[in-house]
Amino acid sequence: MSVKPKDERRARYKHSRRIPTRWRDNDVYHHVNNVIYYEFFDTVINGYLLQAGALDYSGGNAVGLAVETGCQFLKPLHFPDVVDACLRVGHLGTSSVRYEVGIFRADEESPAAVGYFVHVFVDRLTRRPVPIGGQLREALAALRL
Repeated sequence: MSVKPKDERRARYKHSRRIPTRWRDNDVYHHVNNVIYYEFFDTVINGYLLQAGALDYSGGNAVGLAVETGCQFLKPLHFPDVVDACLRVGHLGTSSVRYEVGIFRADEESPAAVGYFVHVFVDRLTRRPVPIGGQLREALAALRL
């Protein structure tokens, strides 16, 4: 990310999905547990790809495998907060994509967390990298800044 995490703003993201927290998301320290942020990442990424008609997770020839992830936690979230998971593409390569995600408490401008998720697209059977093409490339390209 080119901007310091604490200076990120929701306007720098191309897509967002509102996600309510659940009672069970809180941990013993009374805040949303770190693993739930990765669920937010999965939800905004795969929700966008499904909405764009770019993901056939059960029968497509190519599948995206997570090869790297990261998250910086900037301020806590708590049930019953509602979050906006905001998404952009930081890099679109031949067979890989780096998604950048900002997690914002609904209607706040500064993030509670920022992170990234790298997918490498591979052939479903051989697990060898394949070029990102067609509708998937178009959908991903639309998220670049």
